[in-house]
Amino acid sequence: MISKGCEQCAKGGKMVLFVYGYCDQRDCFYCPLGENRKNVTDVYANERLVEDDEDIIKEAHRMDALGTSITGGEPQEAMNKTCRYLRMLKDEFGEDHHTHLYTGITGGRENMRRLSEAGLDEIRFHPPYEQWGDLHGTEWEEILHIAREEGMTPAFEIPGIRAEDEFLEFLDEGAADFCNINEFEMSDGNYRRMQEKGYELQDGHMSAVEGSKEEILDTMADHERVYFCTSVFKDAAQHRNRLKRMARVIGREFDEITDDGTLVYGKTWEPEARLDGSRRPRGVLHRQIRPHRAGVVAARGDGRGRRRERRRDHRAVSDRRRHCRRTNAAGLTDAVGE
Repeated sequence: MISKGCEQCAKGGKMVLFVYGYCDQRDCFYCPLGENRKNVTDVYANERLVEDDEDIIKEAHRMDALGTSITGGEPQEAMNKTCRYLRMLKDEFGEDHHTHLYTGITGGRENMRRLSEAGLDEIRFHPPYEQWGDLHGTEWEEILHIAREEGMTPAFEIPGIRAEDEFLEFLDEGAADFCNINEFEMSDGNYRRMQEKGYELQDGHMSAVEGSKEEILDTMADHERVYFCTSVFKDAAQHRNRLKRMARVIGREFDEITDDGTLVYGKTWEPEARLDGSRRPRGVLHRQIRPHRAGVVAARGDGRGRRRERRRDHRAVSDRRRHCRRTNAAGLTDAVGE
């Protein structure tokens, strides 16, 4: 089973809202946060640093967001901010804007009530790895029922460290609606601690860890409410589709959208006076020229200087075309302007 939140994510329609970088109640050796996110109070909407609340709304519009996933750090350690963002998103986009939140603590009934009243639709719990197999009769079982009583969809989202039948039991008992298992990954933020524990990358993979994937698939994947999310799917589907959505919104008339959601455009150093529609300068890549928006820069110096500038620009354009897949739509927007 794929939850509504996951369906939107697969379409690239979920904005990722990073609300808080601290996680004072947990110290997971596999935490993937890098130095720019770990133990900071900064907020990010997708990859963009948020300076004020309006930046979040702008980013959601830029990608035509269907919903928002809230993550950290630990969002429940910043409840005022988390609830403010939830209310703001629901006010702007309506009740159909689906919201889900990842948390590594239970939080208690008061937090569940506040999150639900602020507009949270779905909450995904990540119990400590050391407690897997012994969660029944603990606060982790209780919080699933509390979250449901407060009007949210309770679920598990866990890293694919190993197979664990207890999560299937919670599904069959009706305590949790689904269980998402993320392929175990190594990142800049966790690779040292993971290597110390003996984990290594899979051959031919940039982040997926060698180990338990097959065991998890054999043991848990046949359950209709378990979803295994691979590292390849995150990059090739979720992230790519988000870039495509953004490119369709921010792309200009002369931009071409690639299969990866990047934007290809041409740029010329011809004098603006020559771009009157009667002729097309050599080296311009696209069929359509918009003098101001194409980033026209008046040529300076003598004829030899202009020719040298053109040659340099043509080489730069060629380089951009060869490497365009490395630059996402948001990055190109920063380069050429709104």
